[in-house]
Amino acid sequence: MNWDDTTDEAAAERLVGSVADREDQAVEAALRPKDLDEFIGQEKVREQLDLVLRAARARGATADHVLLSGAPGLGKTTLSMIIAAEMGAPIRITSGPAIQHAGDLAAILSSLQEGEVLFLDEIHRMSRPAEEMLYMAMEDFRVDVIVGKGPGATAIPLELPPFTLVGATTRAGLLPPPLRDRFGFTAHMEFYEPAELERVIHRSANLLDVEIGSEGAAEIAGRSRGTPRIANRLLRRVRDYAQVKADGIITRDIAAAALKVYEVDARGLDRLDRGVLEALLKLFGGGPVGLSTLAVAVGEERETVEEVAEPFLVREGLLARTPRGRVATPAAWAHLGLTPPGRPTGGNGQQDLFGA
Repeated sequence: MNWDDTTDEAAAERLVGSVADREDQAVEAALRPKDLDEFIGQEKVREQLDLVLRAARARGATADHVLLSGAPGLGKTTLSMIIAAEMGAPIRITSGPAIQHAGDLAAILSSLQEGEVLFLDEIHRMSRPAEEMLYMAMEDFRVDVIVGKGPGATAIPLELPPFTLVGATTRAGLLPPPLRDRFGFTAHMEFYEPAELERVIHRSANLLDVEIGSEGAAEIAGRSRGTPRIANRLLRRVRDYAQVKADGIITRDIAAAALKVYEVDARGLDRLDRGVLEALLKLFGGGPVGLSTLAVAVGEERETVEEVAEPFLVREGLLARTPRGRVATPAAWAHLGLTPPGRPTGGNGQQDLFGA
């Protein structure tokens, strides 16, 4: 198992983790919008993608290859299915880690139907030989299958039907330029605003037959870290609380009480996030402190702290990464209700590095 798999599992286990677990996948299938009109948020991406698909349908041609980048849980898989639905084409779903050899990719490509959509999740984790084969497949709809080994090996050209590749990645910077340049349309998915998440929550509540007030939806949206997947997961947990502890109706007070039970605070921080901040503030005076030292203090793997907890803390302005180590911001002290330690200053008002 590589570290990417480890951090993915850690994120999936958290209530505010953006990686989908099996329960999320099952619920998302039921809640997933079926066309661009139903899709909430990502206004610019929707508008641009709608033009690309309309033009392709008008020409009677296969849509250009599409690259979707952004954090997990923002709707990349959903958009790939919408692309297939809008084009009236079937969709094949696979992932980069599943394609370890060029032969794996050749088998998938050779079985595609004309116009079919191939969704390749985490495309940046595909093996290099398969990646190089994909160049020719995307550009010329052809692959060369190598038969034999050594001097007697021969390349047999295999013609492919026109297809649309939809690649999704959480790390667009890891894609090599030759692959990135072969996509006709590239879109970056942004985090959602609270008002957009409220619309997502109301839509999901309606599909789940859950009664929720506007203030209850706003309370959940404010703790969802800008991610629809997390919003839907929190909605389900608050629904459970409302059914057991109340009359089944989600109000602001019920939502706040439920999320307190699940240790998700008003800014969306959970136990791991607060543990990192508390260690940084209480044990190391706000830093700077090295990542490995911080991870030991929290009792987590170094990669878990760096890949799972830190991105949100940095985005919220609670933690900063510096060349000397991790440093807490004034907002972190305020959020945990702590007072920064006083620093002695010299007579000129500047910090006295020698404490004199």
